[in-house]
Amino acid sequence: MKVTIYVEGGGESKYQHIQCRKGFRKLIEKSGFGRKMPGIFACGGRNAAFDDFKTAMNSKSPTDYPILLVDSEDPIAENVTPWNHLRTRDGWIPPNSVSDEQAQLMVTCMETWIMADRVVLREVFGAPLQENALLSEVNLEQYGRHQVQLALEHATRNCDRKAYKKGKRSFQVLEAVNPNTLKQRLPHFKRFIETLEAYLG
Repeated sequence: MKVTIYVEGGGESKYQHIQCRKGFRKLIEKSGFGRKMPGIFACGGRNAAFDDFKTAMNSKSPTDYPILLVDSEDPIAENVTPWNHLRTRDGWIPPNSVSDEQAQLMVTCMETWIMADRVVLREVFGAPLQENALLSEVNLEQYGRHQVQLALEHATRNCDRKAYKKGKRSFQVLEAVNPNTLKQRLPHFKRFIETLEAYLG
């Protein structure tokens, strides 16, 4: 099976797209897929990611398995599937014959994945990191994206040039996080990795 991930991220810049792909590739490699990696497309905005995913679904062969990976933007209610969440929040209608596993969510945003690994945050940002400004590691997926992003920026504001900013810096930190830590703390990240395991073998 040929798995291709259409991921939200990278903005409009070619350089940022390269950094985005690199960050996700490193994280997925460390999750145990070094010998059999999925393709990764950095699509920029979330609507562009969904459009690229739909195009891939319309032209795929029987051995192709496109996956959409976007921020959930908001916490996900209990027992709500990713496609239902995206239908309600964004008005997105999934393509015909799509499976539940083809919608994968960063809940509530990529920064949630970064905040889940305090060991790496300490290594990357050093002593100026204000850990007490970070959100609780317990039920981290319950926080809205603005809460997560602002907390991360606030916790690193005294780190000078290392201070957290979306873009290049965010993908550098992403590639450093430990996927085992994320699987323990983030149910939707665990679901993402289990889907890759099922279809990449």
